[in-house]
Amino acid sequence: MHRLAQYALIAAVATAAAGAGYLASRKLTPEASQLPASAAAATDELFALQLPDTTGTPQALSQWRGKVLVVNFWATWCPPCRKEIPDFVAASRSFAGEPVQFVGLSIDSTESVQAFTREFDVPYPLLIASPQVLGLAARFGNPAQALPFTVITDRNGAVRHIKLGTLNRAELEGKIRSLLTATAD
Repeated sequence: MHRLAQYALIAAVATAAAGAGYLASRKLTPEASQLPASAAAATDELFALQLPDTTGTPQALSQWRGKVLVVNFWATWCPPCRKEIPDFVAASRSFAGEPVQFVGLSIDSTESVQAFTREFDVPYPLLIASPQVLGLAARFGNPAQALPFTVITDRNGAVRHIKLGTLNRAELEGKIRSLLTATAD
């Protein structure tokens, strides 16, 4: 009986944690009209970032203005990040030739990101960010600064989607297509 009570307690805690994670994810996936007030200033900070890529070359995020920009805060040591990257890789390839740019902001070492890039054959820029760059995620509405965290801007540079947690390929491509269609009209 004691063992059964332990299993019930473990199941209850796991269910509560899953529920909290789901609710947190829903809360941090607002529509554009529900973005935090700090999102506009955070967007300016995002486009002002200049971070080194895996070769040490500084890359300014402002170079991708005019495109739908998918910015993913992640790390090689983050299991959910590792889970979603294959979907990001596939989605980025499906939009090759479109005005879409994926960028990964990795909270990691250059060596770890270089190895990850080779392992997952990542076709888009992975930039090396300091833990302080995660403060930007907080201003986008992720106060826990948890990973993975994705910000998607439209071609005018306005934030249209934010998501704490993994994005699968279908969800990601749907969000991007809606922004491409909206700017095509």
